[in-house]
Amino acid sequence: MAKRTFLIFIDGLGWGPVDPQTNPLYSYGGQIFRLPQSDGLATVALPGGGWARPIDAVLGVPGVPQSATGQTTPLSGVSGQRALGKHLPGFPNEKLREILLEHSILKSLTDRGLQAAFLNAFRPRFWELSRERQLTLSATTVANLAADLPFFGLDDIRAGRSIYQEMTNRELIDRGFDLAPLSATAAGHIAAGAVREHDFLLYEYFQTDKAGHSGEKPRAEAELSRLDEFMTVLLKDLAADLAQETLVLLTSDHGNIEDGTTRRHTTNPIPLMAWGHEAQEFIGDVTRLDQVTPRIRQRHGI
Repeated sequence: MAKRTFLIFIDGLGWGPVDPQTNPLYSYGGQIFRLPQSDGLATVALPGGGWARPIDAVLGVPGVPQSATGQTTPLSGVSGQRALGKHLPGFPNEKLREILLEHSILKSLTDRGLQAAFLNAFRPRFWELSRERQLTLSATTVANLAADLPFFGLDDIRAGRSIYQEMTNRELIDRGFDLAPLSATAAGHIAAGAVREHDFLLYEYFQTDKAGHSGEKPRAEAELSRLDEFMTVLLKDLAADLAQETLVLLTSDHGNIEDGTTRRHTTNPIPLMAWGHEAQEFIGDVTRLDQVTPRIRQRHGI
């Protein structure tokens, strides 16, 4: 059986103090993201037979980690922070785009003949944009463009081949698109099916970062509950696959949602979580965000 890797990128998910008053990871009611105190921690067991460890997202660059640099790093294996000498918010600038266009993990794998895909579905307006304009969008978008891979659309959601960035279709329905609501359970089933069809699959979820910036604890808890449900179903569906050659990874770009005392990003470590084939070995010597993608490449023989 070929090795399969599913990388789930959760924006703004840090590893914070064990305090249910300020840390929604300890008050949302689930177990998957209920991470113990990170001080001096190497690895910790997770529900579903997984493992996690806190890793550094600051990467020796002064300041607080931000999205453009923090997302370029795990999508390329090149420290965007160090390349710029600073943490950059928003979407990638020209230098970060150059890094992604050359080192995108999606490109690395497709160049070797492996089947890779970006699971997120896009709205019709995306295809009205020129490639030049598309390249000014998110780091995940640039990473997929670098590999010249197709993007999923609304028909793919309807056919059960893809899921939207917020998973439930509620934003699309509110915009007037003719789609049925989707539960986190249904999204988990769709993702599990997609994993089996690809050597490498990427999914991005950024509502966690929005919830952290809102400062609204119930909103943060709701996002974590939705992700917990998604992950629980995904791992159950893939149980047999995880016992063989499939690996599910989850990580982030910076902290945010784990600290309810601020609406800003944090310098907390971020989690690297893994379930499946050689999960503990995969994360065992990873201590920094820029080490994740090289380990994925190594896993696939690159």
